Amino acid sequence: MADLRVASRYVKSLLGLAVEKGAVEAVHQDMLLFSKVCAENRDFTVMLRSPVIRHEKKRAVLEKIFVGKVNPLTMAIIDILTRKNREPLLPSIAIEFHNAYNEYKGIGKAFITTTIPMDAELRATVEAIVMKLSDKKQVELHEKVDKDLVGGFILNVGDRQIDASIKSKLKALNMKFNENYYVKEF
Repeated sequence: MADLRVASRYVKSLLGLAVEKGAVEAVHQDMLLFSKVCAENRDFTVMLRSPVIRHEKKRAVLEKIFVGKVNPLTMAIIDILTRKNREPLLPSIAIEFHNAYNEYKGIGKAFITTTIPMDAELRATVEAIVMKLSDKKQVELHEKVDKDLVGGFILNVGDRQIDASIKSKLKALNMKFNENYYVKEF
């Protein structure tokens, strides 16, 4: 929790500076790249969090990987964080920057769980529904396939949930059948 608070402060500053310099898209792509590197390489993330590895070594590794591949503004924030010995915050900053970017651009986030993968037509329909529900211009839709739903879908938009799955309807029906109106419960 404390990491997220500190990361969000760095993100606010970075986003403000990126807007000022006109490099929002480039920095966002860099942060997505950083998140991808962290997700695909557990050793990299462990190295960033390790108190045993010296900060100079971490800085050298980060420079070797990212210099010339990312925007100078992104490299500057990485440099500042390594000088302040705050490398463990980098993965959190990358994730929080993506969230701040979505907020800045007016992109809504939604999660949908279905029994089968969605095709392009269905995805477009769901995105249109989500845009109406969230009053956003664009939607970032995260899809998940769950065979246990039997049929239908579960859609989460912000703090709302639309559960149109067969599994939940069967569960509600089962609870209704378990109610006995003729025997008084104590």
